Amino acid sequence: MNEEQTIAINDLKSIKDYCLALLVRREHSQKELLNKSLAKGWDADSIVAVIDDLAMQNWQSDLRYAESFTRYRINKGYGPLWISYELRKNGIDNYEVDDVVRQLAGSWMDLLEQVYSKKYKQASVLDRNEWAKRSRFLMQRGFSSTMISTLFDHLNIKL
Repeated sequence: MNEEQTIAINDLKSIKDYCLALLVRREHSQKELLNKSLAKGWDADSIVAVIDDLAMQNWQSDLRYAESFTRYRINKGYGPLWISYELRKNGIDNYEVDDVVRQLAGSWMDLLEQVYSKKYKQASVLDRNEWAKRSRFLMQRGFSSTMISTLFDHLNIKL
């Protein structure tokens, strides 16, 4: 075995050890592992090979990552737009978050109502500024304007 092969084997072991150390702490998407490993200065082809191997051995799973991430963010009160955006940003394109929300909160509207009730006291009439402030908060959490209007109608909140 020549020196280059020894270095390559050592790099693969280092990459694998690094990725496993990350995965022990929490689930990571393949894209996250790739980006964090690239920041360490390793070769992209070597990193991809290690990540593919970890996925084949089921040490890494984008599905588990998506479920874990979705569950965590739903529990923190984030809506479908925000969660879907963050998942896409981390390399998860085709994951259906609605199944997880049904398990945890029943529906997006139930979750939206929980988030709203936790933050604001019930009021039947709001001035325009307060209505806009509350709507902005919910939009920043990833709920659509249609969902927010439906919630305000459901709670009989008027301008």
